[in-house]
Amino acid sequence: MQHILDRFLSYVKIDTQSDASSDTTPSTEKQWDLAHKLVEELQEIGMQEVTIDDNAYIMATLPSNIDKEVPTIGFVSHFDTTPDFSGTHVNPQIIRDYDGKDIILNAAKNIILSPDYFEDLLQYKGQTLVTTDGTTLLGADDKAGITEIVTAMEYLIAHPEIKHGTIRVGFTPDEEIGRGAHKFDVSKFGAQWAYTMDGSQIGELEYENFNAAGAKITIQGKSVHPGYAKGKLINAIGIANEIMSSLPQKEVPEHTSDREGFYHIHTIKGEIEHAELSLIIRDHDRNLFEDRKKKLESIVFKLNEKYNNCITINIDDQYFNMKEKVVPVFHIVETAKEAMEAIGITPIIKPIRGGTDGSQLSYMGLPCPNIFAGGHNFHGKYEYVPVESMQKAVEVIVKICELTAKK
Repeated sequence: MQHILDRFLSYVKIDTQSDASSDTTPSTEKQWDLAHKLVEELQEIGMQEVTIDDNAYIMATLPSNIDKEVPTIGFVSHFDTTPDFSGTHVNPQIIRDYDGKDIILNAAKNIILSPDYFEDLLQYKGQTLVTTDGTTLLGADDKAGITEIVTAMEYLIAHPEIKHGTIRVGFTPDEEIGRGAHKFDVSKFGAQWAYTMDGSQIGELEYENFNAAGAKITIQGKSVHPGYAKGKLINAIGIANEIMSSLPQKEVPEHTSDREGFYHIHTIKGEIEHAELSLIIRDHDRNLFEDRKKKLESIVFKLNEKYNNCITINIDDQYFNMKEKVVPVFHIVETAKEAMEAIGITPIIKPIRGGTDGSQLSYMGLPCPNIFAGGHNFHGKYEYVPVESMQKAVEVIVKICELTAKK
């Protein structure tokens, strides 16, 4: 456990925040700092064919140690952290033998991690938690996953009595801004299937995710003196409000769960002559997803008839539900489930209300379910991870490698 903890702390203290406004890969230069460290570590523990390309995609191989032919499998995590919250000067706190009470993250700012609000904390009484100091995120998403993969490979190298086939590992930049798999060379990776270690609480096993699209709506208004505006003024702000009011009011993130889809307006800016709306569209069901896009286009069409074609809309698909690609090879989910059960973990199989690199990789020819990395409350100051959950994730990886060889 201490070895896992030390490795994790060394990763989270390196700022790897990505930047959606950048057109480079990786999107920020500082991601190279951890990328180069990971290359060195993989070489040090004895991994072979360790490579890093011009876009900071890292790959490495643990060769097979058995004579029979076994499928090559992979494990993937990302090393960037979200731009939604500061990842600079991360100062982790270690809470040993957690007593189930409030954790003071920052006394000066009265920032408290409380089980009264975050009930999942109570699952981890008596365990060792790593938290933030209340001023940054932690970065367990997904530096916990990287910690687990590196540690599992190190363990397999140190224990050749555990038989396994060829294992490939891959670490990517820019997952948090939706580009983690964009330049991932699936052919070079050479695995028949893989697992992303990018889930949350212990036991999570996911092979379904949202179908996702982003929409940008631009409104061109006309400004006229309000005293003489009748029949002439077109208020772009007012039209933006009509668009928002026309969307189903309960089909938003704060009113949906499980497999329920939503519209989410995340940016609005404007004045009388010009306004812009940016929103995302999400649904697990492909037909309902397409219906949502059509509904938004229909709202714009009707308002264009009313306001003389002053609105433009662009909708771009972002990723699709990996279930379509994983179900035909469902044995890869069953193997992960069996691995968890073998080490005393009850699998929690549920759809992801989001996306992972695995969703895009699955459509690129690498079926890729998602396994827990152990963290909670990602993307903010209340993020934490139990070290015991990371330890169990390491055991799951090792067991998957072992079971794949046996089967």
